[in-house]
Amino acid sequence: MKKIILLAETGSDVNAELAKEYGVEIVPMHVSFDTETMDDGAFPVEKIVDYYQTTGKLPKTSGSTPEDFEIVFDRIHAEHPDAQILYLAYSAITTCSMQSGVIAAEGRDYVTIVDTKQVSAGQCNVVIAMAELLRDHPDLTMEEAVEAAEDLISRANMCFMPDNLEFLRAGGRVSNVAFLGARILNLHPVIEILDGLLMATKKYRGKMNKVAAQLVADYAEKYDLDRECLWLVYVIGFSDEVRAVVENAAKEAGFKKTRWIQAGGVITTHGGPAAFGLAGFSRKK
Repeated sequence: MKKIILLAETGSDVNAELAKEYGVEIVPMHVSFDTETMDDGAFPVEKIVDYYQTTGKLPKTSGSTPEDFEIVFDRIHAEHPDAQILYLAYSAITTCSMQSGVIAAEGRDYVTIVDTKQVSAGQCNVVIAMAELLRDHPDLTMEEAVEAAEDLISRANMCFMPDNLEFLRAGGRVSNVAFLGARILNLHPVIEILDGLLMATKKYRGKMNKVAAQLVADYAEKYDLDRECLWLVYVIGFSDEVRAVVENAAKEAGFKKTRWIQAGGVITTHGGPAAFGLAGFSRKK
């Protein structure tokens, strides 16, 4: 059987340590500061917060380009000429990355593409689950791997909760009225990834160390999440106090383990400082 190599974008928040551990290849997405465009992952995320505090503007994010994919596809093929690439894409509805991958894959019959319909920890959850499956079953054909990936995607769930709406307002995703109302009432909206789209579904009221624990309990029950593992993603500024609360809430909800990742540049730009999210799979019926 031909070896299958997994590929994802930096927006999956599969960090360098995970990528190395599981043999996942990563393609950069991009963040632009005025006229300077940088690869996501090539700079400290503090730069995003500093830029906003200095200019009052958010940097702009963009997906991977066809050239980004061509470089990675060709390098992998040169290093592993007999391998196949399974690209598990960042939600195609939200960015151009997957379309760029499709363009770059033309004439490269060793590339297969599947839309995870997820971002950040949701995508990471799918990618790492697939990496573990391929590690345990290295004889899987590409057809079998795609079938397994599609099953995981159908059961994948992710949400995130901003600490405040300042970055969402600055990025034009919420109005000034909504921002002021949320600040006055101490509201924290929950953003879920539904069919690839980011949708506000619920609001919690109160301090983050209280509502974060409630979100973990509610979300695990709502989607009947498999209690084997809960993925958690945080943005710079997320406090150790709230992290401990979330850990305890996950334990009380019955999760055997939690895995934390830090959001990169793309997700930091959208979520804002101190935001956090969680991802898991619904149990098989």
